Amino acid sequence: MDWHIVISNPLINAGVLSWILAQIIKLIYYYGRNKKVRLERLTGAGGMPSAHSAVSCAITMAALLNHGFSSSEFAIAFILTLIVIYDATGVRWEAGLHARTLNLLIDRVEARLPENERAAFRKEFPELNESLGHRPIEAVFGSLLGIAIAGLLQLFY
Repeated sequence: MDWHIVISNPLINAGVLSWILAQIIKLIYYYGRNKKVRLERLTGAGGMPSAHSAVSCAITMAALLNHGFSSSEFAIAFILTLIVIYDATGVRWEAGLHARTLNLLIDRVEARLPENERAAFRKEFPELNESLGHRPIEAVFGSLLGIAIAGLLQLFY
């Protein structure tokens, strides 16, 4: 395999590297706050920093640096970045709040059931993932990470 081809696209490289670093930082950040390792943080959504924001901002910055402000690549990346960040801090954040509320309601219903019915109830109503979206500060740090990664990678192109 010709590795030059694999690493020749600065937009892809900036996006992939930003995602990997954001997920590793999430794992470390979670450990620092909770004193336990949660490997799901390496692939899971939500948390500090926003990998969605990191990836989209990295691609946008790489498009700007490699193709210029007036390029189609930059324009498309910029608009998609706005959509991604809006979705991460708005729609997906709200979905996480809904999941938290539903989990509380399910817990209350389960607590009222006889012990012998709880396992079947939980099988039918498993716990919902509450970590779906991002607080604005998580999106800001993800964005800064992505911009920094794209800037650093530009030194190699």
